[in-house]
Amino acid sequence: MLNAHAVITNYVSPNFHQKFQRRGNANAMLWRRRLTKLNFTPSTFKLFSLLHTQDCSFRPVPLTKEAFTYILQSCRSNTNQLQQIHGLLLTTGLSLKNSLVTCLLTNLTLLGNMSYARKLFDEMHKPRTFLWNTLIKGYTKNHIFIEAASVYREMRLVGVLPDSFTFPFVVKACAELPDIWVCSAVHAHVVKFGLEFVAMVRTELMLMYVRFGELDLADFLFGSMVERDLVSWNALIASLVQNGHASKALALFRQMGMAGIKPDAATIVSVLSGCGQLGCLEIGEEIYEVSRKEGIECNIIVDNARLDMCVKCGNVAKAKNMFEEMPKRNVITWSTMILGYAINGESEKALGLFSRMQKEDVEPNYVTFLGVLSACSHAGLVNEGRAYFDYMARSNDKNVQPRKEHYACMVDLFGRSGHLGEAYRFIKSMPIEPDAGVWGALLGACAIHQNIELGEHVADQIFQLAPDSSSYLVLMSNMYAASGRWDCVDKVRLRMRKRGVKKIAAYSSVEFEGEFHIFYGGDRSHPQSSLIFEKLDELLKEMRSMGYIPNTSSVFHDVETEEKEATLTAHSEKLAITFGLLNVNPEFPIRVMKNLRICDDCHTFSKYVSKLTSREIIIRDKIRFHHFKNGLCSCKDFW
Repeated sequence: MLNAHAVITNYVSPNFHQKFQRRGNANAMLWRRRLTKLNFTPSTFKLFSLLHTQDCSFRPVPLTKEAFTYILQSCRSNTNQLQQIHGLLLTTGLSLKNSLVTCLLTNLTLLGNMSYARKLFDEMHKPRTFLWNTLIKGYTKNHIFIEAASVYREMRLVGVLPDSFTFPFVVKACAELPDIWVCSAVHAHVVKFGLEFVAMVRTELMLMYVRFGELDLADFLFGSMVERDLVSWNALIASLVQNGHASKALALFRQMGMAGIKPDAATIVSVLSGCGQLGCLEIGEEIYEVSRKEGIECNIIVDNARLDMCVKCGNVAKAKNMFEEMPKRNVITWSTMILGYAINGESEKALGLFSRMQKEDVEPNYVTFLGVLSACSHAGLVNEGRAYFDYMARSNDKNVQPRKEHYACMVDLFGRSGHLGEAYRFIKSMPIEPDAGVWGALLGACAIHQNIELGEHVADQIFQLAPDSSSYLVLMSNMYAASGRWDCVDKVRLRMRKRGVKKIAAYSSVEFEGEFHIFYGGDRSHPQSSLIFEKLDELLKEMRSMGYIPNTSSVFHDVETEEKEATLTAHSEKLAITFGLLNVNPEFPIRVMKNLRICDDCHTFSKYVSKLTSREIIIRDKIRFHHFKNGLCSCKDFW
């Protein structure tokens, strides 16, 4: 009789199947000797199927649990084969073997076939906790978070007890749901079942609270961990950076050093990303150099993070040198540099680098094209943007087909260039449902071109999708204010008060000697405030003699002109720039980070200051970089 173990675990040559059928009931020992000399490949499945068809000229040994285990291992990348194996399991009665079904279920979840995985799970008789965990893990890994939470609820309703392997994935799934009360309920269950001190569970709870901005709770969980190893530190630092709490991440990194925990490459990647968010180039470079001295491996992931930090801090020249000197470059490297050129106002270089990327046969992805479309948008290259987007839309490669970010970029390109009607028609023709970000790009364009009628229509669409979003309400209020419609301004602000929506306070920051100096509008709390305002008055006097006239349309309050000018004088950008003039070495540029879009008057002010003082000023606002030099800006006043 033919040895099933040999058949399943050895390679079958391309012409073996034909020979096998011709020989029929040949000597099984002969076939066994031949099979054991061959190597293992996935084509084993083809022979496996052949051996168990009805027209096979001899019957092999009965199928066993071991045989199925081997064949399941060989078919992990093919859903159709897994489904065939499931059918065969049902005919043999081995489907009752939990270990086989578990292996089959796991393979299906790894392939992302959750619908079939669920059908298989539903056929099981009283599945154990491990099988529930496998299904929950599958839904979470495949980003079907609401189903993961639903399966956990179902698990509890039928009386199955969760364990330490249940909650990490349940908590991870709940962190992606919109309501924090669900997370709180799951946390209560963790405590109820006495699993709150299990490291994996506690780490996921900690990251969940960071996701919802509950940093005090995250700190409490982290501080009360029995053992805080490098994995725990890295997880919290990375989560803080990913959720926009870079300052907190850097503080935690310093705390990690004081605790004697040596960082690794993963730590450095997260910290450099945080430095990029904050615009602290000096701190990031210092951390990078220290990590190299301590022997931390600087792989391509670390190099990409450093490159990203440089472009996000506005140092394009340094980023370019890094890019050219990198021993290895992947699609992330190219995409980072292309996007870096785009947001720093060097669109031609961005598109030129993309052409070079294609010539070097590096396959672009959706991030690459986001950089390309951003370059077109920031330079007003409408025809070029259309051509690149059409290429994406026609592509059969799912990795480059347009996503919502690309649609928003195209709307921004059309709208910023004054093609508001085309932008609106583009949104209405989208094959996917536009979100608030897509409509918001058009609302921003309406504000630039003062098209209030279309702006009101767009605002209605946005408020249905994101009724409590402060940024869009503020934008609409500013549009009314700029046109002098103060009654409409009052209505919008009343709506904000009723909903409890608060306007985000504008601030600007400057990095100096490893510290951040943050300024708010009219802020006099800084130790150098008296010097700053004194210097600012001097600058304004000299600028007026050069022709500077304050642009009071940038003040969105119904007050007298004199009061508007006083308000403009104390804008955070002006305070930050003046601080830089007083403190930053003249050989270096003044780097200012602004959390919102720079106003027209501060943009004009920066141009005058750069000419008056012969200083380079780099401002990164919410949209892009502005490099001011000799009275000119890199944006060419198209922003």
